[in-house]
Amino acid sequence: MLQVNKPTSEINRDFAEADGSPSQTLTSYLDIIRRQFPTMVAIVSACVILALLYLFTAAPLFTSTASMVIDTRKVQLFQQQSVLGDIAVDSATVETQVEILKSENISLAVIRDLHLIEDPEFTGSGGGMLGSLVDFIGSFLSDGHAPSEFELTRKALERFEKNRMIKRLGLTYVMEIGFTSKDPTKASKIANSIADAYIVDSLEAKYQATRRASVWLQDRIKELRTQASAAQKAVVDFKTANNIVDTGGRLMNEQQLAEVNSQLVMAHAATAEAKARMDRINDILKQEIPDASVADALKNDTIVKLRGQYVDMASKESIWSMKYGSDHLAAVNLRRQMAEIKKNVIDELKRIQESYKSDYDIAMTREEAIKSSLANVVSESQLTNQAQVQLRELESNAQSYQAMYDNFLQRYMESVQQQSFPITEARVISAATTPLKKSYPKTLIILAAALGGGLILSFGAAMARELSDKVFRTTSQVEEILGANCISILPTLGAATSTGKDFARGLSSKLSKKANPEPDLLRYVVDNPLSRFSEAVRSLKVAVDLNSIIRENRVLATTSTLPNEGKSTLSTNLAQLMAHGGARVILVDADLRNPSLSRALVPDAKLGLVDVVGKKSQLADAIIVDVQTKLSILPAGLTSKLLHTNEILASQAMHALITQLRSQFDYVVLDMPPMAPVVDVRVTSPYVDSYIFVVEWGKTNIDVVRHNLRGSPEIQDKLLGVVLNKADTKALARYESYHGRYYYQKYYARYGYVE
Repeated sequence: MLQVNKPTSEINRDFAEADGSPSQTLTSYLDIIRRQFPTMVAIVSACVILALLYLFTAAPLFTSTASMVIDTRKVQLFQQQSVLGDIAVDSATVETQVEILKSENISLAVIRDLHLIEDPEFTGSGGGMLGSLVDFIGSFLSDGHAPSEFELTRKALERFEKNRMIKRLGLTYVMEIGFTSKDPTKASKIANSIADAYIVDSLEAKYQATRRASVWLQDRIKELRTQASAAQKAVVDFKTANNIVDTGGRLMNEQQLAEVNSQLVMAHAATAEAKARMDRINDILKQEIPDASVADALKNDTIVKLRGQYVDMASKESIWSMKYGSDHLAAVNLRRQMAEIKKNVIDELKRIQESYKSDYDIAMTREEAIKSSLANVVSESQLTNQAQVQLRELESNAQSYQAMYDNFLQRYMESVQQQSFPITEARVISAATTPLKKSYPKTLIILAAALGGGLILSFGAAMARELSDKVFRTTSQVEEILGANCISILPTLGAATSTGKDFARGLSSKLSKKANPEPDLLRYVVDNPLSRFSEAVRSLKVAVDLNSIIRENRVLATTSTLPNEGKSTLSTNLAQLMAHGGARVILVDADLRNPSLSRALVPDAKLGLVDVVGKKSQLADAIIVDVQTKLSILPAGLTSKLLHTNEILASQAMHALITQLRSQFDYVVLDMPPMAPVVDVRVTSPYVDSYIFVVEWGKTNIDVVRHNLRGSPEIQDKLLGVVLNKADTKALARYESYHGRYYYQKYYARYGYVE
């Protein structure tokens, strides 16, 4: 229990070196847990108990799950395209379908189909103790009228949406539909009903959309039919007005132009041929007799025959002229016949020439006629071409209207078929089944959450208690905050009990008739010499003796910050311990404002310190001696009418008295008043060697103690140390394990003493 005195600067340096290191931080947290362990255990236990209570009282819930997929391989009936067009299934589409599943439309459909407004689970209490309590309170707050169907539906919808679970599985096209209920069969039935309601809603939505599209298409078809008929009539009227006749896909004037142009080409060729024949015949006429090639080219039998006769006669005339001479009558006749034949040939050629000329003239005339006809056709075609520009526009409009009419008519027929055969992209791949195990409450999870939450809450409460704990509990706090040594820690002694012993048995006989109201507390070191309290007081005496090596340390004053911190008990036991050890000790009750020590030890004393200082009595007459311990006691005396006690304590007479006591006794123990209420302690510094400052463990505020010591530097300079009094040894072991009862009891167990 001995505390070795260390200089304040050294103590503060030790703490500064330790602060900030990770190990010190971890150690500080472990210390907090150790100190607040009972509180943390209580909070964790309370959380676990609440969790167990909830598990025992909560109604079990069952969750059933169905799976639905958006089928991307949808097959259109008859391979026809949807009237509204097919939308590619992507992630946004699946998320949209999830939101549709969560819509009120689907939920209300299930509520209506399963008559859930008649189910107490949806329109009654929420179940369990909390639901019953809410309904009980609501019955007092309600106006008494029965809820309407709308109110029941909205309440059922709220419960329905709270217990329903719809989510998409990862990045797939699969949607999971779950429902939680007290009845496992009901949970599976509702989950399947949600899937069915979604499919029915999808089919109904497509049917309604197709029906609206059909109605619109029907009206549009009528309009397009009228427009197409009007456009076609405009084309016919325009052709009639402009004499445009279509034959086999071609206009008549175009056909005429082609035919006339063809005829003109043929006429021009015939004219050229006729002119060539005429020119040839003219060349032939220039010859005396056409040669064989001309005859063959002309292919005229007469000319061929005459030419043959002419050739025969020329042959004979040549023979005869050579034989008989050119003047021979036969030769002359032959030449005359040859001339006649030549004349006939020329006449035939001229006849052919006239024929060729006639043919040429006819060809020329025909060509000119065709040219004139072509000019007329071209003129008419130019007029028709100008009209065809507007005609093509009219025909284009007519074709467009007709195409639109045909397209819309086809769509209308498809929409009529789709009304009879609606399809949907969603299908159920896994129907909900009746669950065999409850899904809520999950015992392990709730207990783990309660334990984890209790640990977090308890640690938070421990930190809050630590931060708000503005009292002294450890020696390190005293040394760090006050800069003074903590000499010892005195355990709390509890309430005193009467033992039948008279405390006055060791005092003078004149006090033997008065029993001490607290004998155990004021004589504890004598009655219990092997107690932890006695050992702590011995530690204080050792500190006094060690300090006397440095300077004289015979006049000791015990004080505190506030009343009832145990300074008088400490003063008495310290003085008795010193006296019981053989030293000459006097205990002086210097608390003139409230002499509680005098009232406890010598309540019938008439003389005391006031009388001695006031020269009204001698010191020997006022001192009372304990025969057993030889402790001398100087009570305060009659102090009820004193107003300025500080003047008495600061007087020269008081100085003289202390000097006298110093010469007669080895130790002078002064029981001083507390510092916060009065200033009496401060005036005693001139004749007090050391002050022992008593602080009640776990109660006295740190700021109050620090303020009083800082405001009294004269006392702080002579401060021997601080004594933490009334410490709870069980709780102290959590703050500083080396101050626990274990080590002390283990050492003294051989003496058979257990405190």
